[in-house]
Amino acid sequence: MPLEPSPRSRDDLDAAVSVFVQHRRRLFGIAYRMLGSVVEAEDVVQEVWLRWQLTDRSVVANPAAFLSSITTHLAINVTQSARVRRETYVGPWLPEPVDTSSDPEVGAQRAEALELALLLVMEKLTPTERAAYVLREAFDYSYAEIAGILELSLVNVRKIVSRARKHLSDEQRESVDAAEHRRLLTVFVSAAQTGDVAALEALLTPDAVSLSDGNGMRGCARVPVLGRERVARLSTYRPFWRGAEFTLVDANGGAGVMVSKDGRPVTFMTASASKAGIFQLLWVMSPSKIAAFLGSRSRFETASGPASDGV
Repeated sequence: MPLEPSPRSRDDLDAAVSVFVQHRRRLFGIAYRMLGSVVEAEDVVQEVWLRWQLTDRSVVANPAAFLSSITTHLAINVTQSARVRRETYVGPWLPEPVDTSSDPEVGAQRAEALELALLLVMEKLTPTERAAYVLREAFDYSYAEIAGILELSLVNVRKIVSRARKHLSDEQRESVDAAEHRRLLTVFVSAAQTGDVAALEALLTPDAVSLSDGNGMRGCARVPVLGRERVARLSTYRPFWRGAEFTLVDANGGAGVMVSKDGRPVTFMTASASKAGIFQLLWVMSPSKIAAFLGSRSRFETASGPASDGV
C-alpha cells in the first residue's frame, strides 16, 4: 500500500509548483523564441518541470536563473536536432504562429524576437547565437548572466550577441506601424478574394516573396514565389478562396489573418511591410501548426499547474 506523502514533502512540492508557475511564462517565451515551435517549446517547459521536481532545491540560490539555464540548454539541444529534421521538410519551413491576444510579449520583458518573420531569419543563427540573442534582446539578461547560463566568457558572449545582431539587421527592413500593418493585411486579403491582381500588385514591392508552409500538402507551393506579378497571381488562386472566410487575429505580437472554410481554420497568413509596400508573405497551411496556434490561445487563460496546457 503506497504511503501518503508527509506534510513536509507536500509543502515542499507545493513550494516547487509555486516557483515554477511564477516563471513558467518566461520559460515558454525563451523556448518558443529559440525553437519557433509551440509544441516543441511546450515539451521543453514540461521537461524543465520534471527536472525541477528532481532537483535538490535547498541548494538553489536563484530559482529563476536555474530554471532559465535549464530551459536554454534544453532548447539548444532541441534546436540542433530540429535542424536535422527540417532538412527533410517538404517546401519552406515556417515557425508556428502563437496566439498573443492575451499576452503580446509572451512573458518577455521586451517584445523583441517574436515576430514570425524575425523568427524565420533567426533560423540562420547558430543555436548558441540564438540563445544569447533571445536572452539579451527579449528578456534583458545581463551579459554576465548570459555568460553564466551558456558557460562562456563574458567577452565571448558580447561577441556572440553582437554577431547575432549584425546577422539579423542585415536581413531586416524598417517596418510600418501596427495600424498600417493591419490595414495592409485587410486590403490584401480582400483584393486576393476578389481576384483583383492589379490591386495586389499596387500593394507589393517589386521584389516581393511568398513562402508557403504545408510540408508537401497538395495545392501548397513547395518553393518560394518571387516577384510582384507572380506573387499577385498566386495570391488570387480561386480554389483557395472559394467559400473562404477570414478574420484578423493577434499572432506573435502583431496582426495575422486566419482563413477558414466551413467554419474550420485552414490557413494562417501574415505579411512583412515597409513604407514601400508588402515585401514578404508567410502562409502557414500545415494542419499541425494551425492546431498549435489554436491550442496556444488557452495558454494565457490558465495558470493552473505545470502539467496543464498553459505556459
